[in-house]
Amino acid sequence: MTMTAENTALSFECETGNYHTFCPISCVAWLYQKIEDSFFLVIGTKTCGYFLQNAMGVMIFAEPRYAMAELEEGDISAQLNDFNELKRLCEQIKRDRNPSVIVWIGTCTTEIIKMDLEGLAPKLEAEIGIPIVVARANGLDYAFTQGEDTVLAAMANRCPTQTPVTETEKNERNAIQKLLHFGKKKEEVIEEESEYVNHPPLVLFGSLPDPVVTQLTLELKKQGIKVSGWLPAKRFTELPVIEEGYYVAGVNPFLSRTATTLMRRRKCKLISAPFPIGPDGTRAWVEKICSVFGITPQGLEAREAQIWENIEDYVKLIRGKSVFFMGDNLLEISLARFLVRCGMTVPEIGIPYMDKRYQAAELSLLEKTCQEMGVPLPKIIEKPDNYNQVQRIYELKPDLVITGMSHANPLEARGINTKWSVEFTFAQIHGFGNARDILELVTRPLRRNNNLKDLGWDKLVREATTA
Repeated sequence: MTMTAENTALSFECETGNYHTFCPISCVAWLYQKIEDSFFLVIGTKTCGYFLQNAMGVMIFAEPRYAMAELEEGDISAQLNDFNELKRLCEQIKRDRNPSVIVWIGTCTTEIIKMDLEGLAPKLEAEIGIPIVVARANGLDYAFTQGEDTVLAAMANRCPTQTPVTETEKNERNAIQKLLHFGKKKEEVIEEESEYVNHPPLVLFGSLPDPVVTQLTLELKKQGIKVSGWLPAKRFTELPVIEEGYYVAGVNPFLSRTATTLMRRRKCKLISAPFPIGPDGTRAWVEKICSVFGITPQGLEAREAQIWENIEDYVKLIRGKSVFFMGDNLLEISLARFLVRCGMTVPEIGIPYMDKRYQAAELSLLEKTCQEMGVPLPKIIEKPDNYNQVQRIYELKPDLVITGMSHANPLEARGINTKWSVEFTFAQIHGFGNARDILELVTRPLRRNNNLKDLGWDKLVREATTA
């Protein structure tokens, strides 16, 4: 396919559609599991409680570390004492769970009635002796993944500002190194430490499962780069030290608020890199960090080639096919770039919100990937109008539509293959080793429909829809 003159640069448009995404308070679902000594208290109305019960109903038997503080009519009309009621709840949490940190998640209602959570928290923290972090992860945000962004931005302000002095403090803050050195002799640890290049401290931010944290840390270690810490850490007591001049790099496209906080409040230097999603993105991410520290990367080309070889059985299922993104979780640009590298075409990328500064490197890589693969550049639609999108889907007839849950079944009923975008949020999609997991999700509806065709199911569906 040849490139035309109008396809030489990415085009951006903005429509006036609604945000058809989950509420950001859903970030509690993955953050309470990641930060093991935390407790999340969502402060809102019964509607918020219903949402949490439905969204996280599968965890009902797990006794999760989150709860709902429901505002009644008296609270909303400002007749009751917020402080006393929150104190009672937090004392009960301390008595029952004794967490290292309590995170207050503000909702739309707390915003509308202008509830002074930031003013209440320090006073209550002093009384009960447990840190209280306030995060306004409410439905006024663009996408549900931005709930994590709000929480991490609030936690960035709680990171220590000085390197630990005592051995005990050093051990507490060195969670990643302890994980990497587990079961090794002292001599082996000393030998491994000597392999690191002398470079400024680097802190990575973004909530990922522990195996993925280990994978990405080891990928950088192979290049002689030492990760000083992750935000968030596995435990609140192990939050990384962040001093002025530290370098930081993100692993997810929806963390622009955290990046801004680290730069403005903590005076860190942001490494603007593509995100480590897919083998191409992971290689570009590692290479950019290496270039900032003046390190020549070793073996990345061969490592990427090996991954592509390993996933060829999946890639051949989607090569030459088209995928349309309706917009949901802010992972759209990274996933589109990876799928273009797999040989797909992407006519349109819908995205609830586009931070061009934070995603600049990812956008640049998407443009470069399309040019190298010889496919037209996608049109990027911010805040898409779903009615217009459905009309465009009918015209374009894509092989697959990646969409929010609200649109999946109606599109399937009209014979359009869909995949829930929320699944990419909860799946392990980062790093070299997880590229196969992305393609497992992407190809599942295509494989399913191929199997149904073999059974003659498509004929029955056509007859039913034309009847």
